[in-house]
Amino acid sequence: MQRKDFEEILDFAIAREREAIKFYQNLQNQAQFQDQKEMLKELEAMEQNHITIIEKLRQTGVKDEDIHKTPNLKISEYITADPETLDLSYQNILIKGMKREETSFLLYSEMSVKFPDPEISTLFRHLAADEAQHKKYFENLYDEWMRKGN
Repeated sequence: MQRKDFEEILDFAIAREREAIKFYQNLQNQAQFQDQKEMLKELEAMEQNHITIIEKLRQTGVKDEDIHKTPNLKISEYITADPETLDLSYQNILIKGMKREETSFLLYSEMSVKFPDPEISTLFRHLAADEAQHKKYFENLYDEWMRKGN
């Protein structure tokens, strides 16, 4: 893999994270309750931290052993609601987050098999694994909320 290709992929991933930051900032502007705004700020910070992690990959590169396995609770896969049409209840914020992370995970997973270069494939698998962790974070919050009888 050429360094230029590696840099372009990282730039693409960072651009997606910046889109996610704007997504959560827009939701903060729509949120009616302070608790919702605080949660959305936390989610924005999580995405900002992901940019930091991606930038670190620029310096260190990526290896297979750096890719962590995250169990898939598959909650997101069973929710059929269109996140674009949902209001900003706590449940729907979680659904919007799950669906967004699921989309990113699927994109990076698909890209990992489309590129024959093993380094590029490894980089996309690493990015997909990070998105899987974010998705699981939302799924855990959603599962916890549902178990409380909501």
